[in-house]
Amino acid sequence: MPLVRIDAMGTAGEHLDALGRAVHDALVETLGFPPDDRFQILTGHDGTHSTLRYDDYLGVHRDDGIVYVALTMRAGRTAEQKKALYRRIAELAQEYAGTEPRNVFITLTENAPVDWSLGNGEAQYAASPPA
Repeated sequence: MPLVRIDAMGTAGEHLDALGRAVHDALVETLGFPPDDRFQILTGHDGTHSTLRYDDYLGVHRDDGIVYVALTMRAGRTAEQKKALYRRIAELAQEYAGTEPRNVFITLTENAPVDWSLGNGEAQYAASPPA
């Protein structure tokens, strides 16, 4: 159950949709998430009312094509799985949305099962106490 937030310059719905599909497909392919497990917040910034800031940290030259991807999910993936996920997101962002891999900035935050409520005010992933 990942929660995905994507922030990108421009507000064209097709561009944001393509980025959302890229991240979702990468999650399904590399980490085995179910295809119907999609929870995304897609935000386009127009540069006037809202914008994105960046520099060339670590020698990666970014430009206005930058895309910030923030993933929140339960802990438990290996470093190799995470690296494969990052690579695949960058590849699919380029394929689906034309975003250059150098402009794909990803952060992943992990938490515990009890940190999720998927509706109805319940902690569906929390272990039930013994009866």
